Amino acid sequence: MSLFEMYLKLGFRHIIDINGYDHIVFVLVLCAGYSLDQLKKVLILITAFTIGHSLILALSTLKIVNVPSDLIEFLIPATILLTAISNIIPRNSGTNKLVYIITLFFGLIHGLGFSNYLKELLGRESNIFTPLLAFNLGLELGQLVILSVYFAILFLTIYLFNVRTNFWRIFISGAAFGISMVLLIESGRALF
Repeated sequence: MSLFEMYLKLGFRHIIDINGYDHIVFVLVLCAGYSLDQLKKVLILITAFTIGHSLILALSTLKIVNVPSDLIEFLIPATILLTAISNIIPRNSGTNKLVYIITLFFGLIHGLGFSNYLKELLGRESNIFTPLLAFNLGLELGQLVILSVYFAILFLTIYLFNVRTNFWRIFISGAAFGISMVLLIESGRALF
């Protein structure tokens, strides 16, 4: 197995690992704000998110950015909470660019969550470009798998069982809100 393949698999496994469910919850709540006919917007959001965490992973791996892990563990559920709340509040069509920028910023925060793991792995590598690229592509592929499963379930329930899209938006956002509150309380204890 090549170095590229190894890091691609590591990135993929890292995002779909159920033990790192906070990233899965974020991707799901991000998707939940959109309907099937808005798939292009979701793909742009997921890409903005990946760009954010790719950038910060590079900066962190090069030791340009260093943020305490306790703070990051608090900020990650805060991004989930804010995304869940934004799904409930009606949006006007003029907020699309702002949503992309905020999602990119949230990607920076989530990328910091991966940074310690990746720094530990890359500490042995002389060239970090290839492993960093492969790891981020693996993360993107994992997010696309999560997105595909979510939209397949959404499609099936809407067209086979006449479940309204709003049900999923509210259900996923409510669940993400609850999960993020628990994570915020847990991480807040360590931070404060």
